[in-house]
Parts: sequence; structure tokens; C-alpha cells
Amino acid sequence: MTATELRERARPGAAPPRRRLGSVEILAAVLILVVIFRGYLVDALAAPRLQTWSTVFVSIMVQATPFLVFGVVLSAVIAVFVPPSFFARVLPSRPVLAVPVAATTGVVLPGCECGSVPVAGAMVRRGVTPAAALAFLLAAPAINPIVLTATAVAFPNQPKMVLARGVASLLASVIMGWLWLRLGRADWIKMPRRPDFSGMGRWPAFWASCRHDVIHAGGFLVVGAGAAATLNVTVPAKALQSLAGNPALSVFGLALLAVILSICSEADAFVAASLSQFSLTARLAFLVVGPMIDLKLFAMQAATFGRGFALRFAPATFVLAIGVSVAVGAVLL
Repeated sequence: MTATELRERARPGAAPPRRRLGSVEILAAVLILVVIFRGYLVDALAAPRLQTWSTVFVSIMVQATPFLVFGVVLSAVIAVFVPPSFFARVLPSRPVLAVPVAATTGVVLPGCECGSVPVAGAMVRRGVTPAAALAFLLAAPAINPIVLTATAVAFPNQPKMVLARGVASLLASVIMGWLWLRLGRADWIKMPRRPDFSGMGRWPAFWASCRHDVIHAGGFLVVGAGAAATLNVTVPAKALQSLAGNPALSVFGLALLAVILSICSEADAFVAASLSQFSLTARLAFLVVGPMIDLKLFAMQAATFGRGFALRFAPATFVLAIGVSVAVGAVLL
């Protein structure tokens, strides 16, 4: 309870605060409903399509949750322990130079796209120019050592695929940061209100920030994973076969598939390698687009930076990532 609420409550004649349903109450209600209707749920989940849906949903959650927690912890460290002057010292003062520097720092932060979103949000709250924070958000999940090593393992006979992924992802991130610097508007980013932790000690503030961000971002992750699982079971397999024969449509089709599947960047290279009927350029588009924008990422970006931001940022990133993938693929692949 904040100090303002305490003062309001202490006023003579003040009405008692209205009780609101919290996440604990909602979770308890869901668990009770599951126990009551468990027989019906077991029968329903026995259907093959629902089994596929639950498998995809659980796999996305299992892949994403550890990295979401990592990103939330790192975000809390930045918010509580890192002074705002740190970024002023590390990043160039000129925003046009801060964008590529911020994007390149993604090399030293192993993690996936779910962790980069809360970290980028913490950077913006700490005074980093949004263009630089967004360049980091796009680059970090695709150019860190774990992802590039996984790509090398998935494509053992095509070492150029690792180079192409790193170059295309970094290039698209920097260009998108510069575009936001040129065309973006400050009022498009509306960060959600956060509780005031300034009156706490550092460690209580750290844990409070972690709890707040996990609950806030985790709910949107569940929504995004559910949407991805739903679309995953509704896209017919024959559609992929027909796309592979058309070079232009195959690139767009795999890029769109990356958005739908919402696979963690540490695992997407193995999926891309299995799509052997498609060209290397089309599979490169799959690897570049996926860590930058997918269904769960769109939901998390909307939660962190506002829905208006996500509705503008996601389509622009999608188109740019495809264009850069085609250009880099033509040169390196």
C-alpha cells in the first residue's frame, strides 16, 4: 500500500478502500474450477488437436520462462543498482552512435527475446534513448554466443549461415533503431505505471521489482503462447509444401511462420534446419524475423511499451527484417 493510500485511509470519514481481485484470488478460482471439471477436461484434452495445442503451449512456456526470469532479474538489477549516469558513460552521447553500440552489446548477454524485452524497458526508464534500447531489444536474442553456437550446430555443413544470421540480425537492429530515431515519436511509447520503490532498501526494492515484472510480463507471455499454439494447430502442413516452390512466397511464408510458431531463439535454428525443402535465404528470414517479432513478443512489447508502440513497431520490424534477410542472403548465401 502506497503512502497516498495510507493518508487517504486515515482521513476521518473516508470510505474504506474497495477490495480488488488479485492474481492470487484468480489463480485459486481457476484451480477450483479445474478440480471440479477435471473429468470433462481430461476427455477434452484427449483429442489429438488439443494434445498438439497443449504440447506447443507448454513447450513455448518452458522455453521462454527461464529467459523471461533472467531478463526480469537483470531488469531489476538495472532499475535498483545501476545509477542513471552509468548509461551516459557507457553509451555515446550522440543517439545516432548509441544505436549501433547498444545493439552490439547484445553479444555479451546470453538469453532469448523474452529476456530482452524487460531489459530494454529498464534501459528506457533509466534514460537511455529509446532508439538505442530498441536496437538492443532486437539484436540481443539473435547475436549472442549461445544462439550463434546453436545455429552452427544446426547447420554443420553451412558455416555461412551463422555469419549470415549474425550480420542480418545486427544490421536489421541498427537500421530499425535509426529509423525509430528519425521517425519515432516519444508519445508512441507509454510505459506502464510501476510501483514506487524509492522508499525501500535496495534488496527489498529489488525483490519487489522482480515480483512486479514477472507478474506483469508473465501474463502477456501466457496470452502470446496461447495464440501461437492456436495458430500452430490451424495452419495446414500442405500449405508449407506449396510455398517452398515459390522463391518470393517462401521467404514471406517462413517469416510469417516464425511469427506464428514463436520459438525461442536458442531453439529456432534446429526448426529452420529441418525445413530443408526451403532455400537458405528463406530459412535465414525465419531465423532473423523470429527473435525480433512473434506473437508472444508482440504481447510483451505491448505490455512494456504500450499497445500503440507495438502496433507501429511490429509491422515495420517484420518488413525490414525480411528485406535485410533477402539482401544478406543474396550476398552471403
